[in-house]
Amino acid sequence: MEFNKGQIINLEGGKSAKIISKLGEGGQGIVYSVKIDGKDYALKWYTCKLSNKKEFKKNLQTNIANGAPDSKFLWPLYLTEEINNSFGYVMELRPKNFSDFSDILNNKVRFSSTDTLVTSALNIVNAFRTLHRKGLSYQDLNDGNFFIDVGNGDILICDNDNVTPDGMKNAGNIGGKPGYMAPEIVCGKSHPNSLTDCHSLAVILFKLFCRHDPLMGKAYVDSVCITEKREWELYGAKPVFIFNPHDSSNRPVAGIHPNPIKLWPRYPKFIQDAFIKSFCEGLKDPNQRLPENEWQKLLIRFRGTLLKCPHCSAELCIALVPPGDTLRFDCGSSYSYPFALEDGKHKTPLFPGAKLYSCLTSKNIDDYLTVTGEVIMNKNNSSLWGIKNLSNKIWTFTTKTGELKKIEKGSVIPIANGLEINFDGITGKISK
Repeated sequence: MEFNKGQIINLEGGKSAKIISKLGEGGQGIVYSVKIDGKDYALKWYTCKLSNKKEFKKNLQTNIANGAPDSKFLWPLYLTEEINNSFGYVMELRPKNFSDFSDILNNKVRFSSTDTLVTSALNIVNAFRTLHRKGLSYQDLNDGNFFIDVGNGDILICDNDNVTPDGMKNAGNIGGKPGYMAPEIVCGKSHPNSLTDCHSLAVILFKLFCRHDPLMGKAYVDSVCITEKREWELYGAKPVFIFNPHDSSNRPVAGIHPNPIKLWPRYPKFIQDAFIKSFCEGLKDPNQRLPENEWQKLLIRFRGTLLKCPHCSAELCIALVPPGDTLRFDCGSSYSYPFALEDGKHKTPLFPGAKLYSCLTSKNIDDYLTVTGEVIMNKNNSSLWGIKNLSNKIWTFTTKTGELKKIEKGSVIPIANGLEINFDGITGKISK
C-alpha cells in the first residue's frame, strides 16, 4: 500500500505523522517525507512481508528505547501503529548537503580532496567502532546505507532496522547484500555478526578508495553468465582479491575496470597491505580481519602524509616519495622532504599547513577531528617553520641551552631536528 499526501499516520506513544511526499522506494518498503509537531522527518514503511514481524518489531522498539549508539546513525525514533498488518518507523531526514554513496561510486560526485575522502573513511570506521563497543552488530552493511558530505567528509548511516545484539540473528533474516556479505554468510556457515561486519566494512572502504568491488576481476568477466552458483563461488567458496599478491587469476581487466587500475597505486603500501590482509587472510579466517581501531590508526597515518601545494592546492602523498627526494607538483613547485614528528606510535610529516589532532597530542584520546596544532611558515623567512599550539593545553620543550619553554595556546614551537616536545601526556621528537 502507498500513502497519499496529507494522510495522517499514528505513532506509538500518541504522536502522529503527516505525509508530505514520497522520497524513494526499495526492496523492503517506501520512504516518505513526513511532519511531526511541525518538524520534518523520514518515514520508512514496510511493503515486504516480514518473516518474523513480532521479533523484528520488538528489536526496533528496543533500539528506539536505547537510542542511537552514535550521532552518525539516522536511528529509528518512533514506530507507527499498524495499518493492514504492516507498520513503519520514523527517523531524521538526510540533509541536502549529503550525497548517496552510490553516486560517489559512480563518480557522479567527487570529494573536495583526498584529505576529505580519508576523513569520511575515519567517520565510517569510528561509527562502527562505537556500534560494536556497545555490543551491537549492523548485519546488513552495504553502499545503500551511507550518505556522505563530500565537502567535509561528514557521514550519516541509514537503514538501521537490522541492528541487533552481536551474536543474535536479526529477526528479519537478512544476511546482507551480495558483494558485501562475508564468505561464511554466502556459504551458509554463519549468520551476520561483528566479524562479518568487519568484512563488509573493508568492502565499503575499498570501494570508497578504489571505486570498485574487491572481488570482481577477470574471474567475474570470464563468467559467461553470473548464475547463483557462480556468485556463490566468486563471493563465498572461492573468492580471490583482485590485488592478491600470490594469485593473479582475478586481476582487474584493462578497459573494463579502469578505477582500481588507476587508483590502487595512489595509496601508500601500509593502506594496500591492510586491504591485502582483509581480502586474503581475512576471507579465510574472520579473526584476521582488521578491527575498527586498526583501520583508524592506519587512516590517521595516511591523512598525515597528505601534502597540499600552497600554490595550486594539488595533493601529494609523501609516503609514495622516497625519503630525501624532492617533492614535486604538476604546477612546477618543489619542496624538500619535510621534518617528521615521531611519538612511538605515529610518524607525522611536518610541512606548512599540516595539522595535528587530539589523537596525536593527547594521551588515550581517539579524537581525530579536533585540530590541536598547525605547522606555519614565518612570514619574513619561508625557511623557518613552527608548530602553533591551537589547543587549550600548555606544551613544553627544552631549548639547546637546557631552558624549559612553555608554549600556551597561540604560541609557536620552532621546528628543529632533534627537538622533543611534551604535549598532553605524549612526547614527540622532531627528526629529519
